[in-house]
Amino acid sequence: MRTAILLRALLASLALCCTARADDGYELWLRYHPMEQAALAQYRPLASELVVGASSPTLDAARDELTRGLGGLLDEPVVTAAGVGDGAVVIGTPASSKFVAALKLPLKPAGMEGYLIRSVVIGGHKATVIAANSDVGVLYGAFAFLRLIQTRQPVAALNIVSAPRTRIRVLDHWDNLNGTVERGYAGASLWDWKTLPQYKNPRYVDYARANASIGINGAVLNNVNASADSLLAPYIQKAAALADVFRPYGVHVYLSVRFSAPIEIGHLKTADPLDPGVRAWWKAKADEIYKAIPDFGGFLVKANSEGQPGPQDYHRTHADGANMIADALAPHHGVVMWRAFVYSNDPKSDRAAQAYKEFVPLDGKFRDNVVLQVKNGPLDFQPREVFSPLLGAMPRTALMLELQVTKEYLGQQTSMTYLGPLYEEALKSDTYAHGPGSTVAKIIDGSLDHHRLSGMAGVANIGNDHNWCGSIFNQANWYVFGRMAWDPEISARAVAAEWTAQTFTPKPQFVATVTDMMMRSRETTVDYMTPLGLNLIMGHGAHYGPGPWDVVGPRIDWTAPYYHHADAFGLGFDRTQTGSDAVAQYNPPLRQEFSGVETTPEKYLLWFHHVSWDYKMKSGRTLWDELVYRYRLGVTNVQDAQKTWAGLKDDVDPQRFDETAAFLEIEEHEAGWWRDGCLAYFESFSHRPFPDGYAPKYPLDYYETLPIGVSPPA
Repeated sequence: MRTAILLRALLASLALCCTARADDGYELWLRYHPMEQAALAQYRPLASELVVGASSPTLDAARDELTRGLGGLLDEPVVTAAGVGDGAVVIGTPASSKFVAALKLPLKPAGMEGYLIRSVVIGGHKATVIAANSDVGVLYGAFAFLRLIQTRQPVAALNIVSAPRTRIRVLDHWDNLNGTVERGYAGASLWDWKTLPQYKNPRYVDYARANASIGINGAVLNNVNASADSLLAPYIQKAAALADVFRPYGVHVYLSVRFSAPIEIGHLKTADPLDPGVRAWWKAKADEIYKAIPDFGGFLVKANSEGQPGPQDYHRTHADGANMIADALAPHHGVVMWRAFVYSNDPKSDRAAQAYKEFVPLDGKFRDNVVLQVKNGPLDFQPREVFSPLLGAMPRTALMLELQVTKEYLGQQTSMTYLGPLYEEALKSDTYAHGPGSTVAKIIDGSLDHHRLSGMAGVANIGNDHNWCGSIFNQANWYVFGRMAWDPEISARAVAAEWTAQTFTPKPQFVATVTDMMMRSRETTVDYMTPLGLNLIMGHGAHYGPGPWDVVGPRIDWTAPYYHHADAFGLGFDRTQTGSDAVAQYNPPLRQEFSGVETTPEKYLLWFHHVSWDYKMKSGRTLWDELVYRYRLGVTNVQDAQKTWAGLKDDVDPQRFDETAAFLEIEEHEAGWWRDGCLAYFESFSHRPFPDGYAPKYPLDYYETLPIGVSPPA
């Protein structure tokens, strides 16, 4: 079914490839197409010429982007001028532009990466100034100014100051040196290691442009399940070639490293972090990298997790391992992003509670150039998780948030799921670390505990597909990650509207309709996959499609029943004092709230409690009937999205319209598979009748015997 639909979409795309208005999504949200006549009359007088001072690679990039953007949107060439006339756009820093210097603008709030956009009068001429304390701030401001015009915001009386709330805003590419991408659903790796460093694909520039347009300032080039070979001299030179391309756009290169690299490529007998020879090896390697890449960002490390080597192999702590590498990077001002995604193979210990137990005792023991990279939830990028308790328990340690942009557990590239609401839910969660208002956003931006390091990391959904992300709507997740990394308190709805206006059309009714559809999409996915706090019931390994019956796996916590505990009594994982007591890891009053069945928010009910099938929900339905209702609602909402999209055909170019329609058709089929497979399975424990005469399409054994990750035929 899925293959047939995708084939039809491909054939439709091929049929359109020669039409003048075909659009395959390559331009992302940077579509500087001529605006409507009414808008031209409004904006042309305010952007008639460009005034640039001194040159630098980054200021040149800002100039080129404004030339491209304003020229395309206003449908006329942009003139670069030495003096300021009416409608001029003046860009620069006080050091690079005499006009900016003379204005004596209040740039301190912009910091070293932020920008100021202001409507001014220079020599009697109305102008717009885009100013910053650094060249990269000017570049970010240039993109912000273009975004205002793309979204048809008024620009006649501007007074905007914006600075990033987080220091590290990085995409983690889980790309392997052989060109494959772990959990990638948009083709092979964007990086062509074979042709680097001699050939730098022009697409690398467009990648950097896209990141700069949303404030992303870093890229980890390789998989967290790293190969030691990535630290060999030839690959350092390849990384340096990418760094050269990215540098004008403010994007720093990072590398994932394998903890055992001193043994594997350094020919040492140990990787013990307290061994002087090992410490010297890492220092020499850091020196080698910084010689090739002077602005190298640092290392990302996955250690003692899922079989990866680490300091615990030598009876050392995570702090010992992180600090050793941090010491090697410190002379170069590099950082270590140490992942807190760790869990043991102890079936008696709740996996959701294990990272807390390992890391909280180490609070305050990490170097000041180490930042712990913590997933938004305590498990693994589920459609919905309660926030990780680590995020409210380590005040003396810099923490950054790790989010998944690629949709490993959310339908992969075929669902519409917009992740903005998921990110927002995590960032707005109150940890009560210092009383009310101690949100995750304030922890990871460093403001709550006054940390110098702060950040957000997103596991990238980018590949070499021409549309970058496997489907058009997946591009929105790259976009919202960048915007929320810049400002963790920005509204997911506002970002969805922004993306829609730039990616399709700024027509208000279209934007409102698509934004509503996007904002419903994540809850829709939760309903047809893992409602009411269920989690990790996907097919083993592939993490695609339902598998609540799946008991295959080398360890018990890689099986679905470990998480849902379905039995004749009910459903859910008891994490209260009568169970694993993981609830004790949350600060009061959350600890008390999550401990009671009646007080736990129903979206987390089965996360914290094993609940009777006959328990009465707030809707008045029993748990069993509510479960059936939610699964069915998820399917209905996908069908509604199909109808909504069909009504927008006149406002979308044929190629992107047909592609999205095809993916919604796939999602409807997959949602029905989830609904029927899961309910057939859970009914085998509940033995309750299906309400309203509903029954799964096939008996349970049909779904259980499907190959993992293969959907049933239509």
